Amino acid sequence: MNEHEEKKAPGLLMVVSAPSGAGKTSVCRRVMELLPEISFSVSVTTRAPRPGEVEGRDYHFVSAGEFQEMIARGEFVEWVENYGHFYGTSKKTMERFLERGGDLLLDIEPRGAGEIRKHFAGGAFVFILPPSIAELRRRLAGRGEGAEALERRLHASLSEIKEAMWYDYIVVNEKLEDAVERFRAIYLAEKSRRERYADKIGSFLK
Repeated sequence: MNEHEEKKAPGLLMVVSAPSGAGKTSVCRRVMELLPEISFSVSVTTRAPRPGEVEGRDYHFVSAGEFQEMIARGEFVEWVENYGHFYGTSKKTMERFLERGGDLLLDIEPRGAGEIRKHFAGGAFVFILPPSIAELRRRLAGRGEGAEALERRLHASLSEIKEAMWYDYIVVNEKLEDAVERFRAIYLAEKSRRERYADKIGSFLK
């Protein structure tokens, strides 16, 4: 690289979390449609593919043995076991993508997000909230589960909401398009941070 070439800025990592019932999947799907420059970070899992899920697009599906070998090699920036299945995020894959200047959207629960923040402090961490407890209960009830299951989900959601206090940004998902527009505004603001343009500014001062 000669003195007139500018170093390419690393990609932006956007980590999004939300309690069940907040509408995170709908927000992320719409954001990906509006911002094709963002790629979705594909996690590794030991569970079987669900109908419609595609290897490499939704998840990387591996056996339990393969997952344990990846843990032993230190390949995950974070991993977790949920309901007997393992889920993990590949540190090397994320680093390579971001180093090439690609932007990543990572959908993950708060515990995993906390681990990722230790390794990717420059990321933008976004928490999506439902507009109210009443609306959260209504959305969860709409899933058709029994009263006991509903209360368990509501309790788990409220427990996750406590983690929102350490995130960088909060998006309240009352109306989907409004929430998506706020998420888009966060992305554009993060892409315009001064530190991302240090080399650009320096090129004017040489």
